[in-house]
Amino acid sequence: MVKFIESELVALKKEVNEMWTLVYNQLDRAGEAVLTFDRDQAQQVIIREKRVNAFELKIDSDVEDTIALYNPVAIDLRFVLAMFKINNDLERLGDFAEGIARFVLRSEETALDGELLHSLRIEEMLKQVLGMLEMAKTALNEEDLELALSVFGKDNLLDDINAAAPSVLADYLAAHPYGVQTCLELGTVIRKLERAGDHITNIAEEIVFFIDAKVLKHCNKVDEHLLGKEKIH
Repeated sequence: MVKFIESELVALKKEVNEMWTLVYNQLDRAGEAVLTFDRDQAQQVIIREKRVNAFELKIDSDVEDTIALYNPVAIDLRFVLAMFKINNDLERLGDFAEGIARFVLRSEETALDGELLHSLRIEEMLKQVLGMLEMAKTALNEEDLELALSVFGKDNLLDDINAAAPSVLADYLAAHPYGVQTCLELGTVIRKLERAGDHITNIAEEIVFFIDAKVLKHCNKVDEHLLGKEKIH
C-alpha cells in the first residue's frame, strides 16, 4: 500500500507542476499582451484558458480518488490537501490571466500610452507576480521552508503599486479626459495582478502547511489568544 500511495503522490505532484507551468505562461503572455497591445497573443491566452480549467478538474478528481482509495494520513494527507488547495489557487490565477487578456481584446485603442504604463508600474507588477510564482514552485519542489516563507514579503510591492494606481490614473484623466474607459480597464488589470499576489501568498501558506504542518492563516489568532492569557495573568 505504501508503494502504491507514493506513486500516486508523485503523479499528483507532477500534474500540479504541469498546471503551474501552464498558469505561469498564461500570466506571462497576458501581461505581455497588455504591454505590447498584441491582440493575437491575448486571444491565445483566452483559448488556453480551457486547458487550465480542464487541468483543475482533473487534479481535483485525482485528489478525491487518492483520499478515497488510499486513506492517506499524517504527512501524506497534508500533502494531498495542500495540492488540492494550490490547484484551486492556480485556477484563479488562470482566471486573472484571461481577464487581463480580455481587456486587450475589448479595447478600441491601437496602443497604450507608454508613459502611463510606466507610471502605473504594470511591467514591474508582472515581473513580481511571476517571480513569486516561480519562487513558490521551487519551494514546493525542493521542500524549502525558508523560500516559501520569503514569498510573503514579496507581496508588499504589489500592494504598494495597487494603492498608488488611483492617483496616477486620476492625474492622467485630468490631462486626457477622453481616456476614461481605458483608465478604468487598466485599474482592473492592476487589481487583478494585486489579487494574483494574494493567491500566490495562499499557495506559499499551503506549502508551509505541508512542510512544517503550520497553518499560517491562524497564527495571528493564536498569538492574540496567547497575549490575552498573558494579560489575564
